[in-house]
Amino acid sequence: MTLVPAPEIDVRFGAPEAVATPWAEVARTLREAELYWLTTVRRDGRPHVTPLIGVTGGAGQEVHFCTGLREQKARNLGHGRRVALTTGANAWNRGLDVVVEGLAVPVTDGAALREIADAYETKYGDDWHFDVGDGVFGSGDDAAAVFRVEPVKVLAFAKDPHGQTRYRFPAPA
Repeated sequence: MTLVPAPEIDVRFGAPEAVATPWAEVARTLREAELYWLTTVRRDGRPHVTPLIGVTGGAGQEVHFCTGLREQKARNLGHGRRVALTTGANAWNRGLDVVVEGLAVPVTDGAALREIADAYETKYGDDWHFDVGDGVFGSGDDAAAVFRVEPVKVLAFAKDPHGQTRYRFPAPA
């Protein structure tokens, strides 16, 4: 997400006075969120949605998450990397909801994993300390794969006034 495209406001889905949500506000919402919802797709095409914690980091400040190697989302990501990651406020007239559509890309580099592990502990406290293993957090039965979400499209849903802003990114390779 290093290069942020121009925002596009969709006037069909908002109040006439709505203006585009600035990227800085979208990035802050993603950075400060305590909880995200991740949607992956099962092999049979059914969606799988789960709440999880995550952190932003790296050159583009993408959202990163981890999952146990035996969890459903890990199995889903083993056959398809397309995801939707959402966060926001469950209120009608306040807050900002954000949807990131993109690809979950594995992070296996030791230095990058250490940086992400440190970000988890800084954001969530000592209960979320991760040791860095061989391309994963932890080891053995407790190993967790780490992913970054490379966006293709980001939607920001403002609520006061209501408005929908779209950011389109180049498709990841």
